[in-house]
Amino acid sequence: MSDVDRKRVAHRELVDRVLQGEGRASVEQRARAFGNEGLSSPLDVLIGKVVGGAAQVTETDLAAVKAAGYSEDQVFELVVCAAVGQSDRLYAAGLAALAEAKEGTDHAS
Repeated sequence: MSDVDRKRVAHRELVDRVLQGEGRASVEQRARAFGNEGLSSPLDVLIGKVVGGAAQVTETDLAAVKAAGYSEDQVFELVVCAAVGQSDRLYAAGLAALAEAKEGTDHAS
């Protein structure tokens, strides 16, 4: 197996584990955080900040989510899902850009 294939397999295993593995947050909650969609307030604010720029997250954001009934374990899992989801989207976009560039190079020859 090539290095590229190994990286893709490892990436897929990470995504599967984050979304389907054991956890305190439900599979549905994790999928919503991963996709950054369908989240209710105040979780949507926290996850939006994680996806848009994690440095924006404040203690107030975390406290609001905990006050809404999420445990620390659930918050941690959902933040990880959001970060991995954003990484997954960026990874897919990067692969698509590389494929497009390669295709353009193949046609130029």
